[in-house]
Amino acid sequence: MRVVGLISGTAVDGVDGVIADIQGSGYALKVNVIAGETIPYPPALRQQILAVCAGEAIAMADLAELDEAIAQLFAQTALALIAQHGPVDLVASHGQTVFHRPPERSPQNCDRPLGYTVQLGRGDVISALTQCPTVSDFRQADIAVGGEGAPLVPPIDLALLSHPIYTRCVQNIGGIGNVTLLPPWDVTHQPRPPKVIGWDTGPGNSLLDLAVEHFSAGHQTYDHNGNWAAQGTPCQALVDQWLQHPYFQQLPPKSTGRELFGKGFFTRCLEEATSFHLSPADMLATLTEFTACSITLSYQSYLPQLPDEVLLCGGGSQNAYLVSRLQQQLPDITIRSTTAVGVPADLKEALAFAVLGYWRYHQFPSNLPEVTGAGRSVSLGILQEPLKLS
Repeated sequence: MRVVGLISGTAVDGVDGVIADIQGSGYALKVNVIAGETIPYPPALRQQILAVCAGEAIAMADLAELDEAIAQLFAQTALALIAQHGPVDLVASHGQTVFHRPPERSPQNCDRPLGYTVQLGRGDVISALTQCPTVSDFRQADIAVGGEGAPLVPPIDLALLSHPIYTRCVQNIGGIGNVTLLPPWDVTHQPRPPKVIGWDTGPGNSLLDLAVEHFSAGHQTYDHNGNWAAQGTPCQALVDQWLQHPYFQQLPPKSTGRELFGKGFFTRCLEEATSFHLSPADMLATLTEFTACSITLSYQSYLPQLPDEVLLCGGGSQNAYLVSRLQQQLPDITIRSTTAVGVPADLKEALAFAVLGYWRYHQFPSNLPEVTGAGRSVSLGILQEPLKLS
């Protein structure tokens, strides 16, 4: 089955698309990545999305227009892949998250047991424009049975990145970071999968990107290769202070987003850094150190054991300075890219939703309750058959 997977992550860079041939059932999959495509958001559209993510008010009519503009760019990405590489059987679209509120799990908040999440980019519009069956709204079914709706990628990590001998952590560093712990497993000889755990570790690139835009007066949107941060010196006192945020003391399952580690948090970081008289490079180095330390703290606090190796993916895996700081924090662990083991790091999230769409088409339950906190396993996503427009 040929499937297009589409996503735009919390970094809000643009739409990542992948076209893949997927065969097999359950976790026993054969996945061949055919090609990938990234279409950046037009600057005005990106700024509108970021404003909504930051909590700015928007009229319902404008929200509808935004929803459709995002869907059109997602459809454009799918169509570009189809035009270059031939027809597909299915499109699977995560959409663009603009709001995420995990469920309240404490007894004091039992009157609000379910979380809430919003992904823009209407699946029905994508289906109509591509004339392909389209799966979208992947997070809602998990939330409906008490889950966080995130992270959803760990079952794909289990299927594609498990090793028969090594314990692996798969660490995505997008706008937000998330981790999957994979115990040793050989799917061909051990049909029953092992227990997998995973959660959002905290900020990935979100604060770094905000800092670069701030210090470059909007001329840059990210720190290429971490070159700017590498010129600075981290302020450990600030890192230690930021690591006191309650999120890092919260037990998994847990998930987060720009609601916690976005513009408001960055503004407080700037205010708290004033007395340290940091240069822009020092501030970027400090925020980079914060991301690396938050990942390390998460491992030390909540993993039953440290892994044999860490596999990185997402935009942060291309940030050499960030990777070097993470390696400094975990000196005895091999750190490398998922690309090195056959899963392209820059396409992995889009590929994950191609697989989730494939599983939805075949009605395979694809959430992991031990990861999301859901009450049971469910099939994720809504399947929309294309409607003829004329």
